[in-house]
Amino acid sequence: MAALKTVELKLPASTEDLRALEIGTVVYLTGRLFTAREGVYKRAIEDGAGMPAANVDLGTANFHCSPAATIEPDGRFNVGAVTATASFRFAKWLDGWFKLSGCNIIIGKGGMTSEIYRDVFVPNNAIYLTTVGYGTGALLGRGIRDVPGVYWRQELGLAQAVWVLDVERFGPFIVESDLDGASLFERENAKIAPGLARLYEGTKPATLRRYGETDDKADEVI
Repeated sequence: MAALKTVELKLPASTEDLRALEIGTVVYLTGRLFTAREGVYKRAIEDGAGMPAANVDLGTANFHCSPAATIEPDGRFNVGAVTATASFRFAKWLDGWFKLSGCNIIIGKGGMTSEIYRDVFVPNNAIYLTTVGYGTGALLGRGIRDVPGVYWRQELGLAQAVWVLDVERFGPFIVESDLDGASLFERENAKIAPGLARLYEGTKPATLRRYGETDDKADEVI
């Protein structure tokens, strides 16, 4: 099996930097990024609060995650791990978010659809990076070098607050969408789906189901 292509990406990344990334490429990030979850999106866009801390450099890469954070006795913040959350919940805010935040990289778990990439990411020269599997929060935490600021902690709590992180070789992440709106997940699913019926042929339907499960193994809840 051929080794995966790996790229060291400096933040903030230019459009030219992002144009050079191919879906399926492994990426490590060095520079500044910030966390923002649903509470931030709603407060910034729906509630009209705008971005927190005007004239502060938050970075142009937004990580959909919850940090495992503590406040030290001297007031310093310590982030030991960052665990990605599923990004599909953010889709309804994204067009306004890109225009408001100036972000060109979204990092999270699970990706979105190629339709969202084409309609919202591409016009804003943005890409999506996905985390690698579950349980990588502590691994990602090793790349955090400093926490320059935390915003909206009182309003939203530790998990939903905006955490600004200076990172070094932060990753690994995988390029899920490129500047043309192509999706790695959709490309690979198209290869796998035709053989699923044969793989499950003769098996009995599941007795117990989780939300969204069907007998059609090609179906997926978004």
